[in-house]
Amino acid sequence: MAEKPPLTGLRVVELAGLAPAPFASLLLADYGAHVLRIDRPHTQGLDAKSAPPTGDTLTRHKASIALNLKNPQGLALLKRLLDQSDVFIDPFRPGVLESLGLAPAELLISNPRLIIARLTGFRRDGPFAAMAGHDINYLAVSGILSQLGPKHRPPYPPANLLADFAGGGLMCAFGILAALLGRVQTGKGQIVEANMVDGSAYLGTFLRYFRKTPMGNQPRGENLLDGGCPWYQVYECADGGYMAVGALEPQFFSELVKGLELNVSQTFDRTEWSSIEKRFRNRFLQKPRKEWEKVFLGKDACCTPVLTQAELEEQKYDQRPAVHLSGSPGLPIPDGNAWNSTGLAPGSGGDDLLWDWIRWKRGRDYDLQEGGLVQIMPAKL
Repeated sequence: MAEKPPLTGLRVVELAGLAPAPFASLLLADYGAHVLRIDRPHTQGLDAKSAPPTGDTLTRHKASIALNLKNPQGLALLKRLLDQSDVFIDPFRPGVLESLGLAPAELLISNPRLIIARLTGFRRDGPFAAMAGHDINYLAVSGILSQLGPKHRPPYPPANLLADFAGGGLMCAFGILAALLGRVQTGKGQIVEANMVDGSAYLGTFLRYFRKTPMGNQPRGENLLDGGCPWYQVYECADGGYMAVGALEPQFFSELVKGLELNVSQTFDRTEWSSIEKRFRNRFLQKPRKEWEKVFLGKDACCTPVLTQAELEEQKYDQRPAVHLSGSPGLPIPDGNAWNSTGLAPGSGGDDLLWDWIRWKRGRDYDLQEGGLVQIMPAKL
């Protein structure tokens, strides 16, 4: 019988944000961590049945409370929680946490085992540190954006996947897990500083080195892996669908041209690539995608259909946790959450979690005040 998920019992407090930080905590929650999101006060109070969900969609397996951190009693409640927590995730720009009275150095004095994960877009030093930005901006200054997109057109970002989620949320979660392992050795927490520029640049390590090789040293869109090579390319089919080709190795290339019924030799003479691409493009346009799928299914041609999210949803594709652990697997993705997020309303599940963590009850230890929870302070004698 499988054990409980590996992060069961881990207490994570997440200040509400969008995209990168919620993704980091989602990874932790999917593997058993108890994640409590701290929302801003809501005019409809903390009744999850009446308060609408926030714009955050990455809320699976999480709970929420709303706090006014500018209210001393609201801040006191959060500090009490952090004294009993393992991880604190800060999604704000540099200096915001300190301005709220939550300086990391002071939090670590109160709870030396606390891991404080601070996720920013730009680096905390340098000319961009205090500037606003989004995924595209972080990619831009990391050097990665300059390598993406077709030739003769501006660089093109892959939505907000790379900086927000891979370079940001995923790297932040990795830092948290590394700090947790470090705590096993030292018994002490620490500050984890992640930013989407360094995270994206790290993801691009191979591409950065690849620039110094014969297959990657040409301008963007003219190299082996960036759209320049005809056997590492996407081709349109007769019905408007697409097939993805990645037949880099000679044996895979042979299967590809066999399936295409073309007499073409693999060459690394770039002057011949455009003519080969034209032949491939014209050939793929002669059949609809479904027919090409049948041709290449089960063949080692590295040729696969480009499936849309709508197709996968219609086929009831099985969405699974990112990594399967044989002894202590992560939590399954509920059927209702595979393709849609119901979101998380401020206050949803918060009372239960406050009881589980610190044995606090509403009305005795805390109460609702102007849409946010506040700690009930002992009466002065």
